Amino acid sequence: MSNSISPRNKKNHPSVITLVARLIYGAYTFFIALPIFIITSTLTALTTVIGCRFGNGHFWGYYPGKWWSWLTIRLLFLPVKVEGREHLDPKQSYVFVSNHQGAFDIFLIYGFLDRNFKWMMKKGIRKIPLVGIACVYAHHIFVDKSGASKIKKTYDEARKTLREGMSVVVFPEGARSFTGHMGKFRRGAFMLADELQLPVCPLTINGSFDIMPRTRDWSFPMWHPLSLTIHEPIFPKGKGTEFEKQTMAESYDAVMSGIEPKYQGFIENPDQ
Repeated sequence: MSNSISPRNKKNHPSVITLVARLIYGAYTFFIALPIFIITSTLTALTTVIGCRFGNGHFWGYYPGKWWSWLTIRLLFLPVKVEGREHLDPKQSYVFVSNHQGAFDIFLIYGFLDRNFKWMMKKGIRKIPLVGIACVYAHHIFVDKSGASKIKKTYDEARKTLREGMSVVVFPEGARSFTGHMGKFRRGAFMLADELQLPVCPLTINGSFDIMPRTRDWSFPMWHPLSLTIHEPIFPKGKGTEFEKQTMAESYDAVMSGIEPKYQGFIENPDQ
């Protein structure tokens, strides 16, 4: 009997290997990575709260989260490529703006940007057990759009952070993509940068949508490489609405230029 593989079987053979690999990766994720992730998440939150309560808030508000994010990505064997770190001045504060492909954007930026910063995040994150209280103690900035006074308080906190020499990271789309494509940018981050005359540094994320898209929340991650591109910072050319809009347009084009071809182009995000 011949051991040769028929053309039909040869065509299907790679898909069988892929299916088996996914099953093995899924089993590893559930039985090994997930329990470790739960333990490290708990320890990270407690360390952040205790460290910020009794120690240096800038240190304990950043490094436990950075190490947790780095470990999470390494635990899942996700390859990471970072380009453009040479564009950053270690003594300069930045307003970082990034596309928002999925949940793994957080781990990628926190673990691999290598800059101490504060997040500007949705106020709903405050309600997540342990994570919310850790973010409060770390002095990350919760964006509350429920009223004029709340919005003002959000931006007052952001101004204070930036004036103290810290950087901030903002997802100016305001929500994760449903398709992997970019939506529109909101003005908030660029208004802050314009008011304080700080450079805006665009970031492009690739791969996060393929690992865990928004349409598959709370499902197992899929293996896929991640990349973070740090574009050249856009320094202030003047002050006022005209320059703010110009910076926003330049940032949008820079972020879009780094997105892989299959996710190029604008698609409106319905919950922006």
